[in-house]
Amino acid sequence: MNARRTMAMLSFGILLSTGIVTAQVAEVREPVLPREKLAAENFGADAPWFLQNIPFMEIDDAPIQQIYYYRWKLYRSHIREIGAQGTAVLEFLDDVPWAMEPYTDLNDSSSFHILEGRWLRNPAIIDSLIDHLYAGGGNDRHFSESIAAATEASTRVTGDPEPGLRNLDVMQSIFNTWNDHFDIRRNLYWIEPVLDATEYTISSIDASGAGFVSQPSKEDNHNGFREGFAFRPTINAYQYGNALAIARFARLAGKPDLSADYSLRAENIRSAVLGQLWNPDFQHFTDRYQRSTPYVTEGNFIRGREMAGYLPWFYELPPMEAAGQAGSVDYAAAWKHVLSPAELAGPYGLRTVEPSYPRYLVQYRYDRASGKPECQWNGPSWPFQTSQALTALANLLNDYHQPYITHADYLRLLRQYTAEHFLSPGHPDIQEDYNPDTGKPIVGLARSHHYSHSTYVDLILSGLIGIRPRADDVLEVNPLLPADTPAGAQPIHYFAVQGVLYHGRDVSVIYDADGSRYGIGSGLSVFVDGKRVFGPGPLARAEIALAAKTHSAAATTMPEDFAVNPGLPYGPKAKASSTISPAALSQAIDGRMWFFPENPNGWSPDPAAKTSSSWYSIDFGQNRVIGSVELYFFSDGKDYQAPAAFHLQYRTEKGWQSIPNQQRTPEQPLANGVNRIEFPGLSMRELRIEFTNPPSPALFRLIEVKAFAP
Repeated sequence: MNARRTMAMLSFGILLSTGIVTAQVAEVREPVLPREKLAAENFGADAPWFLQNIPFMEIDDAPIQQIYYYRWKLYRSHIREIGAQGTAVLEFLDDVPWAMEPYTDLNDSSSFHILEGRWLRNPAIIDSLIDHLYAGGGNDRHFSESIAAATEASTRVTGDPEPGLRNLDVMQSIFNTWNDHFDIRRNLYWIEPVLDATEYTISSIDASGAGFVSQPSKEDNHNGFREGFAFRPTINAYQYGNALAIARFARLAGKPDLSADYSLRAENIRSAVLGQLWNPDFQHFTDRYQRSTPYVTEGNFIRGREMAGYLPWFYELPPMEAAGQAGSVDYAAAWKHVLSPAELAGPYGLRTVEPSYPRYLVQYRYDRASGKPECQWNGPSWPFQTSQALTALANLLNDYHQPYITHADYLRLLRQYTAEHFLSPGHPDIQEDYNPDTGKPIVGLARSHHYSHSTYVDLILSGLIGIRPRADDVLEVNPLLPADTPAGAQPIHYFAVQGVLYHGRDVSVIYDADGSRYGIGSGLSVFVDGKRVFGPGPLARAEIALAAKTHSAAATTMPEDFAVNPGLPYGPKAKASSTISPAALSQAIDGRMWFFPENPNGWSPDPAAKTSSSWYSIDFGQNRVIGSVELYFFSDGKDYQAPAAFHLQYRTEKGWQSIPNQQRTPEQPLANGVNRIEFPGLSMRELRIEFTNPPSPALFRLIEVKAFAP
């Protein structure tokens, strides 16, 4: 608990209010959001999954509310069943050649997935992802990463450190593999930007010579894609956060010497970043070259500001002391640049590089197949770093004293980021990157639809609404709504979030400016397990002590899908009466499932067969006792519909037989949601689904088949 804060004792065990005002707690019934209505509006037939798994929210800002639910739909779509290992969460819906096979992992996006998914009501999904990343090898150091730090942050929501404790040894091993990128003299890590997931940054463009010639080479080593080895704020902030996470888990594991070791490592990184990566001329954290090339000199700073310079605040690396103290550096002055239209503040998005850089937005790389622009970090607005900067800003506004940037700026930048999600009016489809001066997507490749390499839900819940996750059993709430709305800005008169599972407790945070929306008084109220424990009162920081709650290990176990094969040669195999393509056969058991029309996925029978019925079968490769099957169909309302009927069979010595006592929910085939069929446990090696095709010319698409034990 921060020693700077003043605390007052109230009811509900202990209620700690650290704002200027101490709010009175009045008994009142908690208002109930129309969850079923919101789920139906935002998720359609797939609503039951979200009703079970997410906190529901309404807010007096229609785009923020729409994108909040879109991002949960996006998250659900990127969860991949991978069999005995449980789940992975993917960056791209489609395969990309640089992903780790067979599960198509990309470790640079995994920390975003953990931070976003920590707000799921079912911790099994994130716990399974963490175990996969460590025990399953999903964190292959393909790119720089902050998975240990994200794991620790996730346990601050659940209150259960076990996912970190059981992976502590592997965390250390992965942390130490970065020793080959560590300069022991400087106590800093260095990296090539492409391996920092940020190709074509200032350091790589200039070090390769591409920043100094009018016609750069098409070769990767000479056009800015490679080169640029530098001591960067990014990897050093990641390793600082990872070291602190390992130190905390080691302390909880009863290993004080190990904890002290990693605490010291973190402090050494912190001192080195402050002393060597702070650029006093730019008043910003910037790269310094790790090695010389014919174009740049070892030890020199790069020649421009980048959004990456805000990463230190993501982990609260800069000191929290107020500027102006003797000998102190005013690090927070860096935040002036994110407000300046001539610097990092684009009119439609935050810039990754300032426009004063001579190679700002110069396009160097194109997709070979389509000729369309490829990813670059020399100015485009990236959801990746925009969400990092907004998380860093929320930390700054919560825990630092500074005069440069305000709650109103956070809301304005959050709204700008929200607007980036709309590919067209009313149609959310987040892309890889955007031109910050026009707002238009740059890359626009097929893989770019519904891209998941950023956070948004976390920015709403931990930032705007202000649920600040902590390691102790204290619920801290500090909304970032501005007390006074700037002229011309739309005020937010109310918000409510319900169903947040925090340290095993059901938490709701409700704000009603004048009391007319929810009828429980004006201002901020906090409910825990249905009881109001804070408010109504003005927007201010509140801290509520919670009784410790035991966590059940059973709650963090993912059921194994016996039908899934993410690409293993020895996994289940699929056959069908006919198929639109050989690849489509495996797509219905590859563990990936979404209902976005922009990214086709799944099996359909060949329409040229012109039959009224079809079948799809799965050979599990061994006998399995199955007690339930889930089928998912896609519909776009015109070309694709659910099948007219279906029936499950299993192979016996006498051939295919109907599975007895099939109980279906719902009774009729449903598209864009789950069809669940339950039956008494039955041992089988092969499962077959027989379909009655929809009336011609409509087709049906089987997105996924799942099979579970009773």
